[in-house]
Amino acid sequence: MKQTVQVLGMTCQNCRRGVEEKMASIEGLSNVKVSLEKAEASFTSPTHVSVDLIANTLGAKYTVNPIAKAVRANSPSKWKQLRPLFLIFSYVIIGSLMLTKGDSISLFMTNFMGLFYLVFGFFKFLDYKGFPASFMQYDPIAKQIKIYGWLYPFIETVLGIMFLYQIELAIALCVTVVILGATTVGVAQQLFQKSKIQCACLGTALNLPMTEATLIENSIMLLMAFSMLSGMI
Repeated sequence: MKQTVQVLGMTCQNCRRGVEEKMASIEGLSNVKVSLEKAEASFTSPTHVSVDLIANTLGAKYTVNPIAKAVRANSPSKWKQLRPLFLIFSYVIIGSLMLTKGDSISLFMTNFMGLFYLVFGFFKFLDYKGFPASFMQYDPIAKQIKIYGWLYPFIETVLGIMFLYQIELAIALCVTVVILGATTVGVAQQLFQKSKIQCACLGTALNLPMTEATLIENSIMLLMAFSMLSGMI
């Protein structure tokens, strides 16, 4: 008989291959095919195979659900999954307002960009080993230069400090335009292709889907950067 199950937690092709190999090792399973985009695994077996057996074989990193359950659970989950992103974004805005104390819009934008980088960089360090593989799925620079994905959380942290302490703002703004400009192009391409991949903006510790929200947050940062750069000219 043929079965299909949902497998959550895969972030790259290496994960997909690992899941495929582990499932193929289960006695009686054959024709194992795993899709990263659909987060599904299909296989054939003489008898019904429980999701618990598959889950125990794959380990704690992955969550295995029956497809019927997965379909019901997925319909309202998009915005629930994005809730951490909106909460963090709100806290960054509130923190920026508190630091600025109404002095100027320019200072608010500087504080916002600084807190944004520090907070988002922090979340990337929570699963530092898993971040590069997820990031390179859509960032064009990370696809070409693998070490860039490993350096990116450090780059964000340094930029956050530069903005908050107003150190070489022109350089920080130019770097922001380059790195977020590249990421925004990659995100737009994935959304246009309707790819179902994990967003790495908050690292991989939080399972966020790639949605328009990622494009909006990057666009806000780019608009601020361009606005501040134009004021320096």
